[in-house]
Amino acid sequence: MEFAPWIHTFLNNQKIPHKIVVVNQIDSHRFNRASLINIGFLKTRDECDYLVMHDVDLLPNNAELLYHFPEKGPYHLASPEYHPMYHYKTYIGGVLMMTIKHFQMCRGLSNTFWGWGREDDELYLRFRENSLTLYRPTGLRTGYETFKHIHDKERRPRDYKRYGEQKKTQFQRDKTTGYDTLRYTLESERVLTIDEAPVHVYNVELFCDKTKTPWCDHSR
Repeated sequence: MEFAPWIHTFLNNQKIPHKIVVVNQIDSHRFNRASLINIGFLKTRDECDYLVMHDVDLLPNNAELLYHFPEKGPYHLASPEYHPMYHYKTYIGGVLMMTIKHFQMCRGLSNTFWGWGREDDELYLRFRENSLTLYRPTGLRTGYETFKHIHDKERRPRDYKRYGEQKKTQFQRDKTTGYDTLRYTLESERVLTIDEAPVHVYNVELFCDKTKTPWCDHSR
């Protein structure tokens, strides 16, 4: 409700044609951000030149943040220099732009990351493996105020738990999965308008192979 009209206005000010897509996980499994991004790619790759993987709790707060076509390589807008929380040098989460071609080169993201975090660290390994250079904005004077962070950790606690082999595999390069191995069901599709911002919502149920990633559900 906050993100859509904010980013719609921000991109219009930069005269960037855009489509806002929300992939909403409605199954009972743990959150899988990477798989949701992969679905967003599959649903838009034939109509978009590039995609912006954008956390909805980060609102760009500096007009010098340019959402232009990232022709040379992946472009990390929410760089460690400007992200309000994460500052390690290999961090590429939050807001990351990739061309359709470069996303395909990496086969998207790993589908094995259930719970919060680490999927973008694995994507960084895919960049290196495919000789993709990461670019970031420089020279902004807004520092950690470059993005407005609207996450309420009390109302929306994040799921950082790790179970069994997940503790080990979270730091490894996943050679098996990507957007081309993803299994999901599209339960419904809607187009909403929020303060004049059109939003395409895909409600999806993800499939979990519990023989490979039993940590997709919390331990009972």
